[in-house]
Amino acid sequence: MSASDDPRRVHFQSPEYLVDRLDAIAELFDKDRTDLLVEAIREYIEDTADSETFQELVATKYYDGQLEFETVKQLVGAETAQRLRILKTDLEDEPLDLAAPDDTDIYDGDATAVETTADDER
Repeated sequence: MSASDDPRRVHFQSPEYLVDRLDAIAELFDKDRTDLLVEAIREYIEDTADSETFQELVATKYYDGQLEFETVKQLVGAETAQRLRILKTDLEDEPLDLAAPDDTDIYDGDATAVETTADDER
């Protein structure tokens, strides 16, 4: 068990009816209330992290400098965070100032012009 897997005590308040339902489910499955809460939290976090809306929000805040890379890694995982880091680096780079090559004819001969009529415009 790594240090990040060590249990941490968390206190929070919940409506009584939710705790009663949780206890009934725990008893039904012969499980501990804490085990059910941890499982529910884990599933919620995984579902949220996989959501496209969530990933877009994380990316936007990261690109805007509102989130640090390590936080992004915790939120969306190492692989997605690394992909966002690469894209952010690309976005921050200055575009290359390259002139079009003189020795290449991109049309490979004469360019053909197309005339449109009023019927073509929509």
